[in-house]
Amino acid sequence: MTQQDTELQLIATHTQNWVERMIMKYNICPFARREVERRSIRYAVIDESKMHNVLEALIKECQYLDEHPETETTLFIIPRGFEGFYPYLDLVDIANDLLIDQDYEGVYQLASFHPDYCFEGEPMDEPSNYTNRSPYPTLHIIREVSMELALANYNDPESIPERNIAFAQKKGSDFFEKVLAGCMGKTSH
Repeated sequence: MTQQDTELQLIATHTQNWVERMIMKYNICPFARREVERRSIRYAVIDESKMHNVLEALIKECQYLDEHPETETTLFIIPRGFEGFYPYLDLVDIANDLLIDQDYEGVYQLASFHPDYCFEGEPMDEPSNYTNRSPYPTLHIIREVSMELALANYNDPESIPERNIAFAQKKGSDFFEKVLAGCMGKTSH
C-alpha cells in the first residue's frame, strides 16, 4: 500500500468514526444505525481537487450504486480542493444540477456535510451547525426510494431537525469539537 493509499484509507476511517461516534451514537440520523450494522455504507474518498474531476467521480459513484444495490448509500468524501465552505456550497449546487442533467433526479439526492458547515442565518459558533459538520467535505448520496421508505416508517420525521437542534444546544460546541477531534485521532484544545 502506498503512502497515498494509506492517507486515503485514514480519511475514510476518520469519516467512518464520525458516522459511528457522532451521527449514530447520538442519533443525529435515526436511519444510520441500521446501515452501519448492515455494513451497507460505502466510504468513497475522492482524490481529486478540481471541480470537473470531482463531478465526474460523483457520476461514477452514482453508477456504482446503480450496479450495487447491496450498497445502500455512499459518503463521497472530498478532502482536497473544497476546504472553504463557500466553494463547497458551489460544488453542492452544481452537483445537484448535474444529478438532474444525468437523469438521477428522483433516484439519488445529496445531503451535505463540511467541517465549517453553517446553516444560513446562523452564527459560525452556533452548536446546531455541528449536526452537519464532518471531518472532511462530504456529499452523502442517498437513494430516494430508501429515504421515502425510511421516512414513511418513522413516526414524526419532521421532528428530527428540531430534536437535533435541541440536542446540539444542550451539548454545546465544545462537546462536538471534542467528538470530531476524537474521530480524527486528535485531542481538541
